[in-house]
Amino acid sequence: MATSKSKKDSAKKPVQPARSKAARAAASREPAPPVLADVRARIDGIDRQIQELIAQRARFALQVGKAKGKLAAAVDYYRPEREAQVLRMVVDRNEGPLSDEVLVHVFREIMSACLAQQEPLKIGYLGPEGTFSQQAVLKHFGRSAHGLPLGSIEEVFQEVDAGNADFGVVPVENSGQGTIQVTLDMFLTSPLKICGEVELKVHQYLLSRSGRIEDIERIYAHPQAFAQTAGWLRANLPKVEKIPVSSNAEGARRARGADDAAAIAGESAAHVYGLKKVIMQPIQDDRDNTTRFLVIGRRLFPPSGHDRTSILVFIHDKPGALFDVLSPFARHGISMNRIESRPSHQAKWEYAFFIDLAGHVEDEAMKKALAELDRHVAKVKVLGSYPVAVP
Repeated sequence: MATSKSKKDSAKKPVQPARSKAARAAASREPAPPVLADVRARIDGIDRQIQELIAQRARFALQVGKAKGKLAAAVDYYRPEREAQVLRMVVDRNEGPLSDEVLVHVFREIMSACLAQQEPLKIGYLGPEGTFSQQAVLKHFGRSAHGLPLGSIEEVFQEVDAGNADFGVVPVENSGQGTIQVTLDMFLTSPLKICGEVELKVHQYLLSRSGRIEDIERIYAHPQAFAQTAGWLRANLPKVEKIPVSSNAEGARRARGADDAAAIAGESAAHVYGLKKVIMQPIQDDRDNTTRFLVIGRRLFPPSGHDRTSILVFIHDKPGALFDVLSPFARHGISMNRIESRPSHQAKWEYAFFIDLAGHVEDEAMKKALAELDRHVAKVKVLGSYPVAVP
């Protein structure tokens, strides 16, 4: 009976007309490719819209400046916490196909150009031109800022403190080689504040005028660069003379004068000083080699919503002193990102601790922890509260 019903039901179904061979072939074909001229016309239209919107943004940026009233200089218009908030929104909105890093770079350059309508910021950095410090300046402030190459990290602090530079960018630690001690030591006596941070991927290249490895008899580089490439140098150039210099760019400047000299530096130094890559790939031992830079200025800024606080703590020489330093932060639920000890240079065997904490000094938990800490140590100095680095 079931078989009979099945046949009856199937008999009621409408018979689908068979498609011709040509129709089946047409259905299987992919859509026709777009006409190149039409695609380019659409791109041109989008470019016009983008340009109009950038101009509109620049006009509104000028209105922001007028709303703040007449201020003394460009540095008075700069708000790192607002910039960080804008860039985080760019990342949050991104759905591809461009990467977060690419879009952040585009928007940072737009903001840099808009701010420079008032007056370009003057940024001191460890020079000469072509250093990784200069790359950090460009990444954080954009190409509309005016870079001031200086001879040493100490000089960067001095020029910012004197007001000859609005901000400075100084290296503070490397992922493989640790802390840059001279930067920490400057904070022991400097009144400057940390206003931001930059994380920069560092790719070290072997550069020379001839581009021939067999010509090399001596290499110029900053001591940090020698440390970051020590394994490669031992394996490939064990007998070559290594000459330390104040910066990798200075090494590149010296290496351009002779065919038997080389330098370890970044790609930008190769372009600036007309050198060739001896080895096409980077030669650092750590593929993820990253240097963290600090932005230094003359004041603290408000919270951005995702901040880090750096403090300097001078301790009494007594049992349990380090416990007294750390316990207030644990009690108030504040994460510690980093701790580093240095001689205080104030008394024999007296030490200062540099500590990075999650949060801003205006957060209630941070206020309570710092007040509690102040009762147990010789001195607490807030070095800065600043936005966590945006990619």
